[in-house]
Amino acid sequence: MDGLKRVDRHERERREHSDLAPIATRSANSKGRERPEEPDPLRTAFERDRDRIVHSNAIRRLARKTQVFTDPDNDHFVTRLTHTLQVAQIGRAMAVALRLNEALTEAICLGHDIGHAPFGHTGEDALAEIVDGGWVHSDHSVRVLSVLEPLNLTWEVLDGIRAHPWRVQIPPTTPEGVLCRFADRIAYLSHDLIDAMRAGIIIYQDLPFRAQALLGDRHGRWVTSMVHAVVEASEAAGTVRMDPDVAAAMAELRAFMFERVYLRPEATRHRARAIRIVRDLVHYFEANESELPAGSEGGRSQLQRAVDYVAGMTDRFALRVHAERFG
Repeated sequence: MDGLKRVDRHERERREHSDLAPIATRSANSKGRERPEEPDPLRTAFERDRDRIVHSNAIRRLARKTQVFTDPDNDHFVTRLTHTLQVAQIGRAMAVALRLNEALTEAICLGHDIGHAPFGHTGEDALAEIVDGGWVHSDHSVRVLSVLEPLNLTWEVLDGIRAHPWRVQIPPTTPEGVLCRFADRIAYLSHDLIDAMRAGIIIYQDLPFRAQALLGDRHGRWVTSMVHAVVEASEAAGTVRMDPDVAAAMAELRAFMFERVYLRPEATRHRARAIRIVRDLVHYFEANESELPAGSEGGRSQLQRAVDYVAGMTDRFALRVHAERFG
């Protein structure tokens, strides 16, 4: 019976070279880091990045940041952290099926939302109105990982994080980054539906007919259907993409979610309150720089430092600080 045998970085890189698909990204061919480092004896560069993100302070704060429902009492509602874990699982599963780089996909997925503001996309919209040129959570994720909590990640991981939103016109350079785009949308559409049903906002029969017909009648089938639509279409095309019929059903489902869940009247009231809180806090700390914590020196201006601090807050912390400062 053979004993255990160590698989070091060189062997892992050799396996990447021989086993991965031709279009996959090899860690040995990475464009590298901003600050050169000695390679790890065991882990590839992308495995090292994944582990750094997992152990970061920023990822821990995602446990108290909104996905859809602000600071929910129900412990089963999705948070930004559980969303991130689901994106990483979906992305990794697709990467393995397509023989793409699993570690790179996982690192991008784990870091993709690490710069999200409190109160989800509402917080992002509030900051975008304050900052000249706008504020995008994916750009801030790169800032968090490069400046505020500098992890010296590889170029490929930062590129995938920067370009993971579909509205970013310049797509990810690597196929693994494109996988994260699909994994993100698959995850949030499926689990946001579950949360909306759990909250009694919608029922399954409300969903668009095409989504019901193509995606199935429960959460596991939704995820499976969308994952298979990416894997099968990508295998046929030789590049990462999704079956057009399922993509159309997803687009229809996304429009439905905006109308019935994300922008429903009750959510609009919560949105107005969250925007006011974020604005108040940024302007307060811009005017009271002495109250910013140590480690807020990474900003180029007083406004930048205030924005960085508020963007890093969890929902509960933002609510508490606002109550303390504004009553």
